[in-house]
Amino acid sequence: VQLQASGGGLVQAGGSLRLSCVASGNIFAVRAMSWFRQIPDDEREFVAGINSGGTTNYSDSVKGRFTISGEVTKTTVFLHMRNLKPDDTGVYYCMADLWDRTTLGLRDYWGQGTQVTVSS
Repeated sequence: VQLQASGGGLVQAGGSLRLSCVASGNIFAVRAMSWFRQIPDDEREFVAGINSGGTTNYSDSVKGRFTISGEVTKTTVFLHMRNLKPDDTGVYYCMADLWDRTTLGLRDYWGQGTQVTVSS
């Protein structure tokens, strides 16, 4: 199973970016997909998530500015980021909570991360 995240870049404060994440490989079913972010010397923090039923949830710091969308059952999700702030800078990671066909076990898989830099 592989997760490919893309869409990061450099943007000025107040600008927008859209991140994409696609999961592929020996997947039986996906329970949920989420975005996390991490800055150097800090823990990875939850940003937004969506489950197979379409229910979404967000961290307080991004609520009202970020929107997670896509179809978890089709293993593709997006993170629409608006009114970006310098504090949003970090490496954004996509995570999928899924069952793989080989073991039918439920576990988390992580993508490689995409850098988002917001200048003031």
